[in-house]
Amino acid sequence: MEPIRDTHATLVDLLDRILDQGLVINADIIVSVAGIPLLGVNLKAALAGMETMLKYGIMQAWDERTRAWEREHRKKKEPSLASGEEVIQQIFGSYYYTKGIYTTWRSGYFYLTTKRLLLFHQDFGEVLFEAPFEAMKGFSISKNRHFTGEEKKELCLLLNHGEVARLHTKDVFQLKETIEKRMQTVGLDLEESPSLAQFDEKAVSFLSDDEEVTHQGKIWYLMSLSASDGIMGDTWKPGHLYLTNERLCWWYNFDGRVAIEVPVDKITGAAIEIRDLKGLLKRKKVLSISYEYASKHEACFSGDEEEMQEWEKVITEIISKQGMTAVEDDMETCPKCERRAPVKELLEKGCPRCKWVSPRLKKAKVVSS
Repeated sequence: MEPIRDTHATLVDLLDRILDQGLVINADIIVSVAGIPLLGVNLKAALAGMETMLKYGIMQAWDERTRAWEREHRKKKEPSLASGEEVIQQIFGSYYYTKGIYTTWRSGYFYLTTKRLLLFHQDFGEVLFEAPFEAMKGFSISKNRHFTGEEKKELCLLLNHGEVARLHTKDVFQLKETIEKRMQTVGLDLEESPSLAQFDEKAVSFLSDDEEVTHQGKIWYLMSLSASDGIMGDTWKPGHLYLTNERLCWWYNFDGRVAIEVPVDKITGAAIEIRDLKGLLKRKKVLSISYEYASKHEACFSGDEEEMQEWEKVITEIISKQGMTAVEDDMETCPKCERRAPVKELLEKGCPRCKWVSPRLKKAKVVSS
């Protein structure tokens, strides 16, 4: 063998050579310090991809033992089924786990049986999630952006006690349809709930019994901190913003608490603005939400521009509906012709259509005359 030197070779070429053809290293190394030999190394090694190794008869016994053990291991790892329970469908998928000290997607195989839905991890023989059909109340299919930037479809199941299970498979619609068909067979209904929120179970602990989430999303909040927090001034913090039928509130993930909440009827405006926030954030788009208690206040949020625009639209619609409700509350029906008119106009001038006049107005005219 004659050594050659290719000055244009890259790291990809090296990896391709190792995996495809392999390398044989035969070297005598002497480590010296100040000219004095201290350490001698006689190195003989073969480095190649597993397919190349097996092709030349190297590590075949190890490969056969490993494959045999894996086949036997896989046979033993199957979920335990109750008497009379049968598997209808098996599909690979994942479940968003939130009950431990960390939250993450845990993968395995979904087993849809005649009695329940469960997610089983075959390597560890562990049931990661299970729910009997009787515990399923509603569902929704949503799109969430994965950390890779791609949109990921999720099947959200509403279970007993308000728990929401987030499930993902390659085809969530197929899983949903199979669940619905099985529930219909056993005489149960699964209602679709488009407004079903996908949120951390720990965060919904602050909701009251009659309170429902209508809109939610991840967003940053400009929080004012005091000396007791270790940092003074305004600091951006990550969390979840929730809009319910009663209030707008922001949940701080790190502390596990509601850091700000505003009753819906106190919100006065929402707008996306460019603010000078000093430091590295001199020109940053923020979502400014104004509200009133005894005086005017403002809360600043920031995040994905499309999400901020969605929040601006949702809150503006709520304010508009409140204005219409307020105007509607100031209207009254004429007791004679049933024409609707402003309360003030009916009491002070009477009905312009049928000429009905309030008894108080008649009495006042008689007294004055």
